[in-house]
Amino acid sequence: MSELQEQLQILRARMARIDSKYRSLSPGPSPDPRSPGDAELPGRTAQRYIEEWLTGAEIETSFGRHFETEKLYERHRRHGSADIGDMQDLPHDLLDAVSGGTVPAASPTEWAFLDTETTGLAGGTGTCAFLVGVGRITAEGFRVRQFFMRDYAEEASLLDSLTRHLAEFRVLITYNGRTFDQPLLETRYRMNRARPPFGRMEHLDLLHGARRLWKLRFESCRLVDLEQQILGVDRDGDVPGALIPYLYFEYLRTRRAARLLPVFQHNATDILTLACLTAIVPQAFRDPQQSCPESPLRHGAELVGLGRWLLQAGELERARTLFRRAVDAGLSDDLLFRTLWDVAAIERKLDQDETALAVWSDLASGRNPYRFRALEQIAKHWEHRAKDPAKALETVREALALAGASPGVSIGEARPAELSKEDAAAWRRREARLMSRVRNRTAGKRTLRGPSRSTSRSASQNKPRLL
Repeated sequence: MSELQEQLQILRARMARIDSKYRSLSPGPSPDPRSPGDAELPGRTAQRYIEEWLTGAEIETSFGRHFETEKLYERHRRHGSADIGDMQDLPHDLLDAVSGGTVPAASPTEWAFLDTETTGLAGGTGTCAFLVGVGRITAEGFRVRQFFMRDYAEEASLLDSLTRHLAEFRVLITYNGRTFDQPLLETRYRMNRARPPFGRMEHLDLLHGARRLWKLRFESCRLVDLEQQILGVDRDGDVPGALIPYLYFEYLRTRRAARLLPVFQHNATDILTLACLTAIVPQAFRDPQQSCPESPLRHGAELVGLGRWLLQAGELERARTLFRRAVDAGLSDDLLFRTLWDVAAIERKLDQDETALAVWSDLASGRNPYRFRALEQIAKHWEHRAKDPAKALETVREALALAGASPGVSIGEARPAELSKEDAAAWRRREARLMSRVRNRTAGKRTLRGPSRSTSRSASQNKPRLL
């Protein structure tokens, strides 16, 4: 027997042992986790055992069967600080500002909140969405319908039912769905030779708005972290997202559906949190001024985030207002210095030179990352705007003195924490240019005053006579 045949025989034996191990688990009755040792109810196949744990039904489509369940969060309930009943009264144009005008005005009942649980977090053609949840706002409260495939063969049926369900909505709202959920589902549709239903829906990925609003305040903008920080919800016994694929693979091997119950709860809670944050984040972009005292967005870092969004959109005056409110509300040192720098830049663009000069002077008065940049702007102001090279030279020498590179001191002695050697050299070149301008201006003033009497008399005496 050749070496290759021996290796194949060893491999076949190993596969047979693995197959026999899981064959003993799959066809037999699965134990009930509620009462260890009890056998599965008679007449129930392992594939349908999920129905014993969740209220739902097996749905049959032209592509096969799958399982669906629905959960209602009544309108009188709260999710942390959010009132579920208030969702129905949200403005129809709430999503206009945060989406940049791409999402049309639509009733909140036409918004679909979607989230998926998948067999992997890396994406790719081999990753499937085994559980798809879709939330909607209704008169009774907030409903979450979950589409579950009990095996890979049920994927086509799940996707077909999802398409028909999404036909009722005009707007799709996700959290990181533009990068992950929607591309993954589109891939699965194409793998099943079906057309994705997302082309006719406008998509709002709330992650981008949440990051603009809260990335300066919180270390993480993950949905579960914002749920705790903003809504005040602490999940008890929640399953980590990284563990979810393994729980589904375990279910496929053992058919023990009870281990998947936390996954269904995790998915439904994510969708409910997404809906509650949708009532907060777009409102901040819709009315960035938020002048009312009861507004939940009063933290300085949140105001800075909104101000930067307005600044990027070219709304300078509104951005300046929010930046100044943020400074009054209180900011950390690093964020305060950056915000003052942005305020000065806006004042400069609005031709408010004196106001910009005052802010730059504040930045130049203490040690901070923008100190020398502020001194540079002050020097430019005196040189180019005010046409006063003497004051510009004074500012340059102040900067060189702060850097330890004042006249008579080697540039190499500049403190690295304050000014690099290259920057110090640039300051010295600026100093030389300004000194030359000051000398030329002084000499020019002497010329304008005219020559002395003795010089004039001597010049007339030496003047040649004309023949």
